[in-house]
Amino acid sequence: MSTTEVAGSATVRSPRRWLALVFLALAQFLVVLDASIVNIALPVLGGNLHMDTAALAWVITAYVLPFGGLLLLGGRLADRYGHRRLFLVGTAGFVVASALAGFSITSGMLITARVMQGVSAALLAPAALALLTHLFTQSQERARALGVWGGVAGIGSAAGVLLGGVLTASLGWQSVFYVNVPIGIAVIVAIPLLVAPDASVQRGRLDVLGAAAVTSALVTAVGAFSAVEQVGFVHPLPLTLAAAAVILGITLVMIERRTSQPLIPLAVFRNRSLTVGNIVMLLVGAAMIALFFALSIYMQAVLGYSALTAGLTQLPLAAALVVFAGIAPAVITRFGEKSTLIGFLVVLAAGLVWLAFAPSDAAFVTQILGPTVLIGIGIGGAFVATTQLAVEGVQGGEAGLAGGLVNTSQQIGGALGLAVLSTLAATRTSALTDAGIAAPEALTSGFSWLFVGAAAFALAGAVAAGFAVTQPGDR
Repeated sequence: MSTTEVAGSATVRSPRRWLALVFLALAQFLVVLDASIVNIALPVLGGNLHMDTAALAWVITAYVLPFGGLLLLGGRLADRYGHRRLFLVGTAGFVVASALAGFSITSGMLITARVMQGVSAALLAPAALALLTHLFTQSQERARALGVWGGVAGIGSAAGVLLGGVLTASLGWQSVFYVNVPIGIAVIVAIPLLVAPDASVQRGRLDVLGAAAVTSALVTAVGAFSAVEQVGFVHPLPLTLAAAAVILGITLVMIERRTSQPLIPLAVFRNRSLTVGNIVMLLVGAAMIALFFALSIYMQAVLGYSALTAGLTQLPLAAALVVFAGIAPAVITRFGEKSTLIGFLVVLAAGLVWLAFAPSDAAFVTQILGPTVLIGIGIGGAFVATTQLAVEGVQGGEAGLAGGLVNTSQQIGGALGLAVLSTLAATRTSALTDAGIAAPEALTSGFSWLFVGAAAFALAGAVAAGFAVTQPGDR
């Protein structure tokens, strides 16, 4: 019989915690993967289901909106009803939704399945991170665990392009959804064997008004950013949605200040590490999501790579990301969270600026490989350090909330970055095309502006990290 320890809301079987981490990270991998793996399958999918470009955009949006909008509610539900319980419910829902997406024979069926995937992801993601913080309570072990978590979660975005191309080409578009099913089932079987039932959960009335306000505010905000990508900044739709998001946000603060059992205790933001960590995660997400979006299009539309080749060329980036996510905990131990985070964000910014100089006929080995490896190093280390900062000093009863916050920051940041930077790139490309510049050169210049903008987000994150509480190893 293995020894046990009580940590927060769950009793965990200590000797098996590293194996439990593997399955928690696999679930997080699926959540991140599904935001990107479908991109390359869209043309084939659209042809089979008779979906035009506008309808295809909803295949992405239908997942991102409920995922980003429900994360905070999902985190709070996990705190109230048990982290393991909500994790298993979310994972089961994700498996069922993925199977339905693969079985889809109409566009409406597919969009519905994608909404179900987003809702399920919002339940499992914050619960998974909360379980990790309970499994690993000692600071150095938690740092190592977050290194694994950061590597797996970070690589999900890069792997989506590669797997999307391979699966679509070999097994059809349905396979980008079916791949989730066996992995999800393995997670559902393994976690009850490795993590004991929740020992204690919070009781009391759920803040229904707060839940409605925060969900509406986040869904509206993500919807505003998504609309910018399609119709631009000055269109009435994103402007109206942005105004509604601000009003709902103010309403949320008023509700939470007056509620005895708030969904989001505003006092949690007195934890400077949590607050700074979430600000940095928002900026890192803004740089990262826009980067992977642009890099894939640049390699295919400008350099002429096939979908599969474009995916393979991102393997060095993914490898650097995984390696340095694993190294990051040791660096944090030596230099402290703040110094480590600032250093990795500067490396990320340097790689993005270097990539911005790649021409329209760039050679991969001499002009793409170097900057993408630097980018992988920066993302891998920054992701781990930011996540650790965002959960620093959080009590067990608020671990789900902290997990929801950091995941929400990443999703909102990704939507913000993609909206702002893709619009910047499109504006630059259109201006050069109108001036008679050839399409490859115009596209390349547009992407250069995007990469520089992503570097600016990374540097802004480094500035924000400077306000974090100094840890013993910081210099």
